[in-house]
This record gives sequence, C-alpha cells and structure tokens, in this order.
Amino acid sequence: MFNPIPWIITADDIRAYAEASGDNNPIHTDPAYAKKAGLPGCIAHGMLVMALGSRALKEWGAVPLASYDVRFQGMTFPDEPLVVKGSWINEAEGKGSIIIESETGEVKMKGTFAVNRNEQ
Repeated sequence: MFNPIPWIITADDIRAYAEASGDNNPIHTDPAYAKKAGLPGCIAHGMLVMALGSRALKEWGAVPLASYDVRFQGMTFPDEPLVVKGSWINEAEGKGSIIIESETGEVKMKGTFAVNRNEQ
C-alpha cells in the first residue's frame, strides 16, 4: 500500500479549475444556484477529483501511466477532508488501484491504473 495522502479541495481550487477548464457550471461555484439545483451546496468537478488522484500517483512514483480509469462514487464538497489511498494489485505487471474517500470513509472516486514498465 502507498502512503495515504490527505487533501482538501477548497472553493478557491474549484474556482481556479472552473476557469482553467472552461467548465463554469454554477453548481461548482455558486452556492445559491447549487441549492436551487437540489444540491446541499457547491460540489467539486469530478475531473478535479480525478486530477487529485493522478497527482497522488505521481507522488507515489507510479509513472509513467499507461492507463488510468476511474468511477465517481459520491459528490465532493469544498473544504471536505479527503484521503487518497492506493496500492499495487500486481506490482510486477504495474497494475494498481486508487481510491479517494472522505475522512468518514465515504468513497468519492475509485479506479485502477497501469504503469508502462517499458518506459521506467
């Protein structure tokens, strides 16, 4: 198992991601709009959460990536403490798993990755 990485995605991170990605859906940046849409408040972009996972893979040295496949499991809210966890499924083949969850264990994202062993 890799060392778990704690992380918090802030409202500023979400706004910066919205600007950089061009995904300006107000459910991510406008709390009143998000509530009108039936959400408890703003939510982080799924791709921002996925990027957090790829950042962890780099920190763990699980590079270069050959594949990275994820499924989003739950909404991530601004300032919600997260933990990124990962482990090898088969280290010799360069295959592993990754999960991002809240401090309370609610799964936000889970997936698999593969490292290109020919380029290391």
